[in-house]
Amino acid sequence: MDWIEQFVARHDLPADYQESVSKVVAPLAKDLKDFQQLSGRPVIVGISGAQGTGKTTLAVFLTEWLERELGVATVCLSLDDMYLSKTERDKLAQEVHPLFATRGVPGTHDVRLAQRTLEVLSDPEGRQSIALPAFDKARDDRAPEEEWRIVHAPADIVLFEGWCMGARPQSAEALAGAMNALEAEEDKAGTWRRQVNEHLKTDYAELFRRLELLVMLRIPSFARVFEWRAVQERKLRELLLRNSSSLSSELGQTPRELARFIQHYERLTRHMLETMPGYSDAVIDMDDEHRMTRLVWPKRPA
Repeated sequence: MDWIEQFVARHDLPADYQESVSKVVAPLAKDLKDFQQLSGRPVIVGISGAQGTGKTTLAVFLTEWLERELGVATVCLSLDDMYLSKTERDKLAQEVHPLFATRGVPGTHDVRLAQRTLEVLSDPEGRQSIALPAFDKARDDRAPEEEWRIVHAPADIVLFEGWCMGARPQSAEALAGAMNALEAEEDKAGTWRRQVNEHLKTDYAELFRRLELLVMLRIPSFARVFEWRAVQERKLRELLLRNSSSLSSELGQTPRELARFIQHYERLTRHMLETMPGYSDAVIDMDDEHRMTRLVWPKRPA
């Protein structure tokens, strides 16, 4: 399978990634195909994982495997591409709370855009082309529409990946205390975290109800998030440097900036690590070396 070797090289993946393919990706793909064929209609599958787990890479690879090896029409969609524009987030920061200027948490996505996109991709009666929204993380803003990728709808399987995909709200008691320095210093009254939680109860809950299956990438501990996310940041900086005439050190995030950025995600990531394995349809375990080691179906579909 030459395309696998090319994929591994193109995404700068470790040589042993192919071991994860045989242990995790191939069995998962077969299970998803079987589920879709039994349902007889388009199926939306959520893929959830903390920052830096490699969920986007998994979703893209799984898409190619389903199409190339199993002949299943598949579209990969990212929640990250549904972020509100920088202007919209700046408005939220002014009107609701300053921390909403930073993308990531529930409340910083265009949920209506996500809903409309999923409706088209999963409409069994629809036959059309659709432009998938795209977000430019280097510019921290939505990409121009002329840069959006065109795909054909409907798809047999829609893989919808995102770090908070399928997350459920916390209790009022859990929101009472600050999780980290960011919350203690910049969200003393708890306004930001309560608003994030309210989104999980309302518009995000409605969005996540579209998922027919939820697959979770389970990391060993939250301590791995900064380490793995830093690797992603390094790759982003290298890409930006290769594509830029400037050698500015401002390309990408510095370690200090990254540490602050990750704190925006900490509360919900820890909550998901504690609760999501109990309601996910499938769980992919990862080891300390960033390898996918096991696929389990706690709630195997009938």
